[in-house]
Order: sequence, then C-alpha cells, then structure tokens
Amino acid sequence: MEKELIKRILVRGPNWLGDAVMCEPALRGLRSLFPDAQIALLVKPGVADLFAGHPALTRVLTYDTNGRHAGLSGKWALAGQLRRQDFDLAVLFQNAFEAALLAFLAGVPRRYGYATDARSLLLTDPVAAPDRRTLVHQVRYYWDLLKPLGLTGDPSAPELVVFPEEEQAMAGRFAQGGVAPTDAVVGINPGSTYGGAKRWLPERFAEVTDRLCHTIRTSRGQEVSVVIFGGKGEERLGQEIAANLSSKSLVLSGATTIRELMAAVKRCEVLVTNDTGPMHIASTFQVPVVAIFGPTDWRATSPFGSAHAIVRQPVDCAPCFLRECPIDHRCMTRVTVDQVYDEAIKQVGGQGARGEGRENLQDDRLPRAAGLLPPAGHAALEGVTVFLDRDGTLNYDPGYQSDAAELKLLAGVGPALARLKRAGAKLVVVTNQSGVGRGIFTLKDLESIHARLEGLLEQEEVALDAIYFCPHHPDDGCRCRKPNVGMVERARSELQLDLGRSYLIGDHARDIQLAKRVGAKGILLTTDLVDAQALDALQAAEAMPDAVATSMAEAVDWILKDATTVLR
Repeated sequence: MEKELIKRILVRGPNWLGDAVMCEPALRGLRSLFPDAQIALLVKPGVADLFAGHPALTRVLTYDTNGRHAGLSGKWALAGQLRRQDFDLAVLFQNAFEAALLAFLAGVPRRYGYATDARSLLLTDPVAAPDRRTLVHQVRYYWDLLKPLGLTGDPSAPELVVFPEEEQAMAGRFAQGGVAPTDAVVGINPGSTYGGAKRWLPERFAEVTDRLCHTIRTSRGQEVSVVIFGGKGEERLGQEIAANLSSKSLVLSGATTIRELMAAVKRCEVLVTNDTGPMHIASTFQVPVVAIFGPTDWRATSPFGSAHAIVRQPVDCAPCFLRECPIDHRCMTRVTVDQVYDEAIKQVGGQGARGEGRENLQDDRLPRAAGLLPPAGHAALEGVTVFLDRDGTLNYDPGYQSDAAELKLLAGVGPALARLKRAGAKLVVVTNQSGVGRGIFTLKDLESIHARLEGLLEQEEVALDAIYFCPHHPDDGCRCRKPNVGMVERARSELQLDLGRSYLIGDHARDIQLAKRVGAKGILLTTDLVDAQALDALQAAEAMPDAVATSMAEAVDWILKDATTVLR
C-alpha cells in the first residue's frame, strides 16, 4: 500500500463503550501511520461522544441504526453519504459482515480488516484473525490489526480527553448533590448493560462501599462521598444501593451523557465496578479500579495495565459469556465482600482493618528465609520468566488427559509457584498436546482442562501469564512441538520476554533440550535416581539439566537461589 496516496480514511469503530475505549490506542497508531490524512471515525451514537476532540481524528460520524440509518434504505443512504466523501481506505475495527458491506457499498477502494464473519470477499486487504487458542488482550487485538500496515511496538494504555469546562460543570453538579470539592469520592458501578450475569450482588456493593468509606474517613480524617454510576434502566438499582449506605451519596445512574460520565469518573479516587464500559473509562484517567469479573474473560477485557485489581472466583463454568446465568451464578456469589474490600483498600493506598497497605501486603508475603531473596521490597525475579511443562510437572499425568474434572495438581505445586509469583516471575506453560492431533480429545476439551488448571492454581493465589500448547500429531513436522522452539518464540514475541533471564521446569529430556535451544536454564523434575548411567543418557541427548529436583518446591528453591546469586 502506497501510504502517500492515502488522503482520506474511514474507520469503523466498535459498537460497545468498553470496546471503543480499548480501540483508542489503535486510533493513535493509525494516526502515526498516516500523519497527514483525514481520519473519520464511524460509530454508533452511544459511542460517538467518547471521541469528541480526540487528536487522532478529523471528525466523528454517527451510524444510527435505530433512527435514520434503520433498515436497508437507511444503510443504503449511509453508504451514499460515505461514497460522496471519497475515502481512499476503510479500516474496520468492527468485525461484523455489515461493516465490510457498508465500506463496499460506499465504494471505498481499499477495505482493510480482520477476515472474520465470512466477509473476506468484501475486503481488498483481509488480515488473518489471531489464533483463538492464543488469547490476547482486546487492546492488543485492535493494535495488531494495523501491524501489516507497518505499525510497530506495543500499545500504550488508552487515553481520553475531558475538557476543563466539562470538569467544571460536573464539579457544580457534584456540589448540588452534596459532594464537596474536598471530599474523597468513591465510585461504584453496580450494573451492566450486557446482562444480569455480570452483576455482583447489590447488597455486597453497599456493604463493601460502607466499609471502604469508613476506613478512609477514620484513617485520614477526610469526608467521603459515594457516586453511583449506571446506564438507562439502572436508576432503581442505584437508588436501592444508595438507600443502604450510611455515607452520603449521589446517584447518577441513567442521568449522564457519555461526556458527563467521563468527567464524573475522572473525579473518583477509586471505582469499584463490574466488567463495564465505565471501568475502562476510569483506567484512561488513571483512576484505580477494582473490577469484579464473573462470566466474561478477565484476560481479554480487564482494564489495560497493571495498576488495577481484578477480583473473581475460579469456577469451572467461567468464562461462559452468557447474559443470564442458567444455574446458581456461582462466579459472582462466591466473590466475597472481604475480597473486594481488601483490594479496594490497597488501591486507595489506605490501611485496612487488618493493617494491610499495598506495600506491606507485598513485602510481608515475600519469602526471606535462608538468604534466598534480597531484602524486603525488592522483587528477586522481576523480569524473569519460568516456563513450565504441564503433565507430570504441574499435574498428575494419566496419559492423554481428556477430562477436565479429573485434572489434579501434584502435591506442593501451588505453594511453590506462589513463591515465584510473589518474587515477581512470569509463569508460562508450554505443553505438547498431541491428543488433539490424534483425535483423542478436542480443542474444546483442552480449553476446559486449561480452565480447570488455571482455576486450581488461582485457589493457591497463582495466576499464569499464558498457556501455549502444540496440538499437532508428532508426524506433522510442526515447529511448535517440544523440543522445537515455536511455543517459546511465540511467548517471547507476544509477552516481550527476555529469554536470557528464563528457566524451564519439566519432567522429560525434551523439556531440557528446549531450554538449551532457547538459552534458558533447565531444571529436570524427577523422582528417579539420576546415576551416572542416567547422566550419560542425558548428555548423549543434549539434555543435561542445570539442576535436578525431586519436587516443584525444590526446583523453586534452586531458581530463587540462582537468581539471587546472579543479582548479587
């Protein structure tokens, strides 16, 4: 594509508020690729105001499917309107067939987007969608669409613009509602337009909010106000929660425009919320967020960046993405007030009822025995990645594990890996799963198994950073099957890892061979006697480990000591 010939660009943005926020870094990336072009963003009315005054855009166009653009005649009229503007390129962040059809009917000569929803024939430049087996954050999903156009690097956090006059107007509205300029403002968003399955219990929102306000008030001597957010139809929910609060509150549910919502959220000191659009808006203004996730996937749609807290309960049926729970809503009912309160206290930097500030919590949990780690406050494994085999290393290996319910962690795995996480390491699973290629189990079965694995580890306070697997038959000659380096190279690229500071723990010679090929230190996990004959066999296979351990705890001990020695 000759970029200098591209003068006018049409961008079809996402329909949902949260998705639109997560698309924002890609809009700035597009502007960097075409600094002199006119860029028009086409979005639905509920999203359009989000981008008012955005520096990457020349103008914002609205697509009103419930009004003037309803039905076939409305879409034809919109296509005609777009045709008259002589766009040179259409970039389709929205994945629907309709987005490609509109660009086609509008006569845009270059139509660029992911090849999804059976629309490849309508695109002049279809881009292969990412492999569903490799989950990426939605911010990166939009960003990566532009890489074939020449976009490089990684996306920064989303950014939005609020004008000073909008902030002043909201300050006046706050004052009318009893919220003083000196008040600490706790925001809560107890609803969800997506459906009831994403909603945490209203009475728990009220309880955690009251406890949080009391702690801030008593620890700082500062007055606290609660602002309750919500969409149209959630007014009653907001009023019911307000009636159960002992702190003064202002209910804005269903009573703000997008611009007003942005100005109000920006004023908050913390936002406690379900997985919603306001959650993403808050993160753009660096407002600390405590997000409660249930049926949706926290890995793809959490607030972008690390300065936020996710609270969820690992249950086998999540993420299900259902709007309403057909069973007992366990993903939400098992999230306790204590869990959310503890995270909220850490986010506001206060001292909770248990005397736990953010730094105290982290430092107190770092193991310091036997001189394995530097003094408190330092993460010994910051920037270090530990690659992990799965079967026989993390869980019992029955041979072609196909039933998620039967997966069980090996003794001591959870606590040992928790030590690595607390020390700052990334944990990445790389596993051969030829049972898929052999037809023994399906990709859906494997997805359930990995969800079970992550759930069991999360109960031990261990969050995996990624799982990579090879589904191919050994005879396929793929590049990803261990000891080939495909999975590790992909992890290095996608997670921005330094393989020179990495370890690999596995129970097979091929794991150690892989470690050697990528420059990692290999730890062989085995309960067998490693005698001279066994060492000779490993030497012959070019699989001599850097260490041998009889348990995960012993392997972790060795890594902690080795990393600390290197640091010193």
